[in-house]
Amino acid sequence: MGLKNKDLISIHDLSVGEVATILDVATKLKRKQKNGEEHEYLKGKTLAMIFSKASTRTRVSFETGFHQLGGHPIYLNDSTSQVGRGEPVRDTARVLSRFVDGIMIRTFSHDSVIEMAKYATVPVINGLTDLLHPCQALTDLFTIQE
Repeated sequence: MGLKNKDLISIHDLSVGEVATILDVATKLKRKQKNGEEHEYLKGKTLAMIFSKASTRTRVSFETGFHQLGGHPIYLNDSTSQVGRGEPVRDTARVLSRFVDGIMIRTFSHDSVIEMAKYATVPVINGLTDLLHPCQALTDLFTIQE
């Protein structure tokens, strides 16, 4: 399945095969983590995590997961960055794309995620909007599968 460099804005953007691939990879990664097997597939990669909405579970799960895969997550919020304070989403997308390998955004406006994906040159993951929560949907499917 061609998931490399693909945005995750809505679960509806994924084919049945792509969802199956994601769940298969999740199963394998969970097993490797449990067995203490090396799985640093994201070594040398950086993820910008933009939080306009406060979160415990989303932040911890993304930070932990990205770290366990060998990558470096960077936490950004509205009060400690220009995101949402005078810098348009399109500019943030362009700037971050020069420095990071992916962007996860948890915000209120679904249109902001769509705009971020439009202007970013790296994959964008919708961490939650007022409209959709694709990561939670995938997690729910994973739980049902298990």
